[in-house]
Amino acid sequence: MKIAVLGATGAVGRQMLICLEEENIEVSELKLLASKKSAGQKIEFKGKEYTVEEVSHDSFAGMDVVLGAASADIAKEYADSIVKAGAVFIDNSSAFRMNDNVPLIVPEINGADTKKHQGIISNPNCSTIITLMAVTAINKLSPIKAMIASTYQAVSGAGKGGIDELNAEIADINTEPKTFPYTIAYNCIPCIGSEKTDLYTSEEMKMENEGKKILHLPDLRVTCTCVRVPVMRSHCISVSLQCERALSVEEVREAISKQEGVVLYDDLNNKEYPMPILTTDQNKVYVGRIRKDRVLDGGISLFCSGDQIRKGAASNAVQIIKCL
Repeated sequence: MKIAVLGATGAVGRQMLICLEEENIEVSELKLLASKKSAGQKIEFKGKEYTVEEVSHDSFAGMDVVLGAASADIAKEYADSIVKAGAVFIDNSSAFRMNDNVPLIVPEINGADTKKHQGIISNPNCSTIITLMAVTAINKLSPIKAMIASTYQAVSGAGKGGIDELNAEIADINTEPKTFPYTIAYNCIPCIGSEKTDLYTSEEMKMENEGKKILHLPDLRVTCTCVRVPVMRSHCISVSLQCERALSVEEVREAISKQEGVVLYDDLNNKEYPMPILTTDQNKVYVGRIRKDRVLDGGISLFCSGDQIRKGAASNAVQIIKCL
């Protein structure tokens, strides 16, 4: 398979290369693409050194798959050229997620939807992927009607600038913030994204809008609050949900224990619960703190954690190649 990575020098692009190797994707030709500023960098893949090329509209000729790890603006700029070249564009940005003719894929949940693609397939938002991986087994028991979610998102979700800023502020708390609106060290910032709908941010609305599409639940209702926390890597999400029928904790735990890509890590007495330190740099989503919700009739509450650079981005995209 001939594969190009658009945005190859960023954290997600580099992780995509690692995941391609881990998943044993047979790559007969590899092209690493980035901006003029990053062109010329050397990156190793399967023991061979590759030189990063400056992207142009002619970069995609002969490619089978283009993995997108660039911004939404870059994705929009080059999407037509990718499709015209005959490649499938698996895009990690938000550019095409809600387009009706673009499948939005989490392979363990709706991998069959890849067959509907017309040249572009979208990777969902990182928090959406992690949350839906945690609840998809519950949705199979009984369709989810409503969900209340609070995300605790690592600084690496904002790119290298987020990591650098937290490190700088730990070294000197008086460092002026640039990536985030306030100091993030020893702090939590309850706002990610811009205002979108009824004072909910764009990041918060993704959980509902993308959740409806991926789970095939057009009537799903979601209230979400997104919080940036001083953690380097791996997002966490607290979820309370209500299904069409009341579910017992026991059947929920059993279903989650059998779900592909998920680890049931749920023993409060032995202090076993999902945390970023457990899920960093691996692909599985950990789920725990499963209990009856005390407000939603017949509801279930849980807590989950997953690596947003891996399952929330790079490894999910590489899994989509396997779906194809």
